[in-house]
Amino acid sequence: MVVWEVVARYVFVAPTIWAEELSRVFLLWGTFLPMAVLLRRRAHIRITLLFGMIGSGGRRIAEIVSLLFVAAFSGFTAWYGWDIAYDSWRVGRTSGTMLDLPQWATEIVIPVAFLLLAVQSLVEVARLLGGEAPPAPHPAAQ
Repeated sequence: MVVWEVVARYVFVAPTIWAEELSRVFLLWGTFLPMAVLLRRRAHIRITLLFGMIGSGGRRIAEIVSLLFVAAFSGFTAWYGWDIAYDSWRVGRTSGTMLDLPQWATEIVIPVAFLLLAVQSLVEVARLLGGEAPPAPHPAAQ
């Protein structure tokens, strides 16, 4: 999409009205939607300075506390994100560009993605409480 926009703009001197705006929408969806999957895979960036110095029981507690914090923050963000997206839908707010997309189509990614992250955080807490071992510290942290 972006390559086509560059070619259309600079080679054919005929820019599109859709490529730049749709690439922004896809960037937002592609950034926020995978958060829950990344949490399940423990692929988010972690600061493991102290994590590697404590035993398995301490890691379990630290992991549960951090996951509960993520769940609370994500729930809060989903709640208020829903208010913003719903308000945009209710009043018919649009992007104001030539493509004039409905603004809620971009904003709804926040409550959807953060709700999924909150649920996944609680699933991970349940796994830890059910006896699953906490993730091992990165070898560099030991």
